[in-house]
Amino acid sequence: MLAAGVPSGWSRVGTWENERVATDLPPIPESEFARRLAASSPPGLTDLPVRPLWLHYEELRRWGRRQSLIGPGDEEQVVERHYGESLWASELLPSAPFVAVDLGSGGGFPGWVLAALRPDAEFLLVESRERKWAFLESASRRASLSCRCLNVRVGPALPAEMDRLVVDRVTVRAVRLDDRTVRPLVGRLSADGSFLLWVGDESEVPDLLEEVRRVQLPGGARRWIVEARPRVVADGAFRRDNG
Repeated sequence: MLAAGVPSGWSRVGTWENERVATDLPPIPESEFARRLAASSPPGLTDLPVRPLWLHYEELRRWGRRQSLIGPGDEEQVVERHYGESLWASELLPSAPFVAVDLGSGGGFPGWVLAALRPDAEFLLVESRERKWAFLESASRRASLSCRCLNVRVGPALPAEMDRLVVDRVTVRAVRLDDRTVRPLVGRLSADGSFLLWVGDESEVPDLLEEVRRVQLPGGARRWIVEARPRVVADGAFRRDNG
């Protein structure tokens, strides 16, 4: 089952068909970056982490000359489309410190951005492709961001690094998500835990999850962030399939 807003250009295994194409991102002064970030962020969101996000962008520019870390055609709207849209999940995050897992972090959207926004939270950025994982590590060092970057793949069984986690939020953007991946993560959710899925008009929530609310993203009537939780059966328990 397809979920999480997979755009055209993505293959069945969840990677860009042309991911080796380099991206030439334009230089953006920090002051302009701050202005555009504020304009594309949710109303009322104050104290934006401009400096670490701008340093992330500078690292994105440097690494983007060797590999593609964002989708083709997004170069001129990278602040609005990637940083801004990531920040729109802010109202769906717990107010108290929490634990989050970002699946298929790639260039760091949304997980790295949200980790910068919420330094009180524990973020695990999961990226199976070694070069993209190396980028996340490099960007974290440059911005002095405290988050864990895991070079692992989540499948029917969780990797050892995630086996004992209790997770409050799972974030997924531009990655194919099916029940085989969802099932082990459902078993690690806290009582109030949920998935946050960046979706498009043709995207579906995996069968093991049900939508509880959504936030519409600016700049288009067909893009949302959907919050979804495990389906509840008659006795009130989470449905956890073992087959």
